[in-house]
Amino acid sequence: MPANIIDGKALAKRLREEFSIRVKTLQASGITPGLAVILIGENPASQVYVGNKVKACAECGVRSFRHTLPADTPETEVIALIGRLNADRDVHGILVQLPLPPHIDLRRVLEAIDVHKDVDGFHLYNVGGLVVGDSIFPPCTPYGVQLLLETTGLPVEGKNAVIVGASNIVGKPMALMLLQKEATVTICHAKTKNLAQHTIIADILIVAAGSPGLIVPQMVKEGAIVIDIGINRMPDGSITGDVDFKGVSQKASWITPVPGGVGPMTVTMLIANTLRSAERVAGQQEVLGEWEK
Repeated sequence: MPANIIDGKALAKRLREEFSIRVKTLQASGITPGLAVILIGENPASQVYVGNKVKACAECGVRSFRHTLPADTPETEVIALIGRLNADRDVHGILVQLPLPPHIDLRRVLEAIDVHKDVDGFHLYNVGGLVVGDSIFPPCTPYGVQLLLETTGLPVEGKNAVIVGASNIVGKPMALMLLQKEATVTICHAKTKNLAQHTIIADILIVAAGSPGLIVPQMVKEGAIVIDIGINRMPDGSITGDVDFKGVSQKASWITPVPGGVGPMTVTMLIANTLRSAERVAGQQEVLGEWEK
């Protein structure tokens, strides 16, 4: 029996409709949530991602401030810009689009962002906070995956969760979030031997390896929940994930498509974090959506 589809596009749409209502409530009190996006260089993919984020902000009524800098901008100028945005009351969230040019130190840039405006959740404080369950803003992609898992109605507690990909942005924070839900977590990476021996025991399989078609049906447990975070552009221009969707969907109980799965949720959770930041400023912490409680 084919797997149920976890529709990230539909969930993102529903959440953004809720966000629009919350934005209007804030505006009635004189505050419009604002997101500042810094794009350094002319990476085509980054330009598309930034455009999508700006568009999503507009849909929800969130104001966006786009700062596009040349690729050779000195690191000191980038950090100075972040300092000005930290002090700007109209800005509730700051995002620096990755990757950065090689001459700019990623860690210095991320640490320059005020932790209360780090809506990407990449600051060391927020990443470290995941260990004790006290992060101000969880990283957007793992945050979105968590909500997608909840839509299945299946418990995470006690399940074997296997994550393929150990990045600081997705894999590691995702593992910490699943640990908080009392799953038994395994992280696999490029050096993992016999990958299939790990993936075949997964009740929940989350793949973020950046390798098209890496996960094939014989690597997946019957009835597993499969979350495909991979986004790979093929030579013909099509987009595909890290999972053989056609084959794996015949074994999994639930699966995310690519596109239309995790991608829309990543952008949506960026807006969620920005909105929460503005509500914190407005003293409206109690105004939370059902999905946040």
